[in-house]
Amino acid sequence: MTPETIAAPRAVIVISSHVARGSVGNRAAVFALETLGYPVWAVPTVILPWHTGHGPSTRIVPSPEQFSAFTRDLEQAAWLGEVGAVLSGYLGNAEQAADVASLVRSVKAQNPKALYVCDPVMGDKEGLYVPETTAAAMRDLLIPLADVSTPNRYELEWIAGHKLRGLADIISAARKLGPARMLVTSSPGRSLGEIGNLLVTKNDALLAEHRQISGPPSGMGDLTSSVFLARLLAGNTDEQALRTTTATVYEVLARAAERGGDELQLETDAVSLSRPAAAVEMRRLTNEGERLA
Repeated sequence: MTPETIAAPRAVIVISSHVARGSVGNRAAVFALETLGYPVWAVPTVILPWHTGHGPSTRIVPSPEQFSAFTRDLEQAAWLGEVGAVLSGYLGNAEQAADVASLVRSVKAQNPKALYVCDPVMGDKEGLYVPETTAAAMRDLLIPLADVSTPNRYELEWIAGHKLRGLADIISAARKLGPARMLVTSSPGRSLGEIGNLLVTKNDALLAEHRQISGPPSGMGDLTSSVFLARLLAGNTDEQALRTTTATVYEVLARAAERGGDELQLETDAVSLSRPAAAVEMRRLTNEGERLA
């Protein structure tokens, strides 16, 4: 290992929700990144007893003044040069977006090569589950700063302002609305009963697909964005990062479903983070969503 490698910024700032029970938000992202060897600065945007999909519960959101003060402290920290990436997910309110943007700019000022991954956690096929002002703040303030964005298909539809009827529509919207890399989760596969992750760049569209699992536990998006970031930080190509990330998430999801778990069980399936054995089908697509020969 060279001195340059030892000194390289490796810490990741993860900004998302914190739950007492479960593996969503920061609980999923921090575990995944630390397991893969990256120290994490964890910033909670909201504190919950459990994922909101399990039912109503107490919701603790820091006041805008408290959250701003907290992130300003991080911006001024003597150790900011340790940070090689920022990952943001669920926000507790719209005001937090400006503070996240300021923190990202400060990290990039210290380390121009730092990556920013924006997972715009805002909704699913049932619609938005955050206030529209919060969704709009992620769209307008955070995605334009991102090197990578990881919306699910339905979040991309909301950002685009219209339904996306198939892979060609998703590819077009991702190129028009997204940063250099747009990883669209919950993308339709090319075959019935398949689902996948679609990575869209300026000149490429790669689909990693696998069998769809019914009634999956929450947390797949948080796990996908954190593992994909870790793969990029490790120097993987886009194709390698997409393949291994999709294999990891599918394997963890399938094992949780086999056990009848209502949450991802990352502590049990930690080996899947570093050495996934699941096979995924990789396809390179044309702009029309057709597979290239």
